[in-house]
Amino acid sequence: MSERYVGKRRDAYGAPEDMEAFASEEEVDVTAAMPPLVIVTGMSGAGRTEAMHVFEDLGYFCVDNLPSSLIGNLVDLNEQAVGAEAAQGEDEARKLAVVCDARNRDFFGTLVDQLQALRDRGIDYKMVFLDADDDKLVSRYKSSRRRHPLCSDGSTIAQGIQRERHLLMDLRDSADHVIDTTDMLPQKLRTTIRSLFATGAERRGLSVTVYSFGFKHGAPLDADLVMDVRFLPNPYYDPDLRGLTGLDAPVRDFVMLREETIEFNKRWDELLDVLMPGYVAEGKQQLAIAVGCTGGQHRSVALAESTGDYLKSKGYRVSVAHRDLKLAEGVRSAEDGSGVRRPKHAAR
Repeated sequence: MSERYVGKRRDAYGAPEDMEAFASEEEVDVTAAMPPLVIVTGMSGAGRTEAMHVFEDLGYFCVDNLPSSLIGNLVDLNEQAVGAEAAQGEDEARKLAVVCDARNRDFFGTLVDQLQALRDRGIDYKMVFLDADDDKLVSRYKSSRRRHPLCSDGSTIAQGIQRERHLLMDLRDSADHVIDTTDMLPQKLRTTIRSLFATGAERRGLSVTVYSFGFKHGAPLDADLVMDVRFLPNPYYDPDLRGLTGLDAPVRDFVMLREETIEFNKRWDELLDVLMPGYVAEGKQQLAIAVGCTGGQHRSVALAESTGDYLKSKGYRVSVAHRDLKLAEGVRSAEDGSGVRRPKHAAR
């Protein structure tokens, strides 16, 4: 995805100048190609639960074990909710993903009719059918010690699988995507679904939080990566900068334009370029990066903002926060020099 960003105008710190427009542009590109409705079905034990987790991570509103007769009702309710949000100035459509399977007694009799009704209404949808070899399905059920939904009469797991396969034969043939999970690990299934429904958006599946903190207020407990930047010169010892924060231009320039910071940022960005694709490939959904200095007011704030901007420029979903900025004493605005101000991150 990085090729999309070649030629973007960048500020002195290497970030695109119009970051908000940049982020919104990327979000539109990612979601526009996703179908508004996805129906997940297939053999019991083939990975439907894992598939729903992927669609949740992609921003879909997911409903498991939905009776097929209620699909139309769910679509209607969603359209009403979207209309109400649009009236309030929120125009983002909510996408739906539903699981319909053999757990519902009316499944086999009405799902085909419901799908035809959706087509008649002009509703765009995609159907995913998850399958696996019989031996693998039997092994998974034995491992989980759960009862197959079609074995309520005392029949064996293998017999229940055969019944289900016979009933689903026509539905499998009409599916938009058939995924065989026989030899798939969960990570491979996640990657396969993302490649089908979010092509080029793999990095958007990883939610990254970058936050600053002060070591004197305690080390972070929830960070996956911790970067200690106390080796950099401290603006605290400059009387003109002591009452400002890393969100203010004078402090940001003091920290970011120093030769040692420029060299550090170069190496830090190179490290992130190695780590981030690995986290994406592994299927990690959340990542917390903590940047710490002594008080969490100057150096860590400026570098957390810089780190967040860099990761956004690479196509990741990033939020930036400043854990200990509210604890800083005598913080004043660089513009008017008066009073304790609310940090800019509060609105993020």
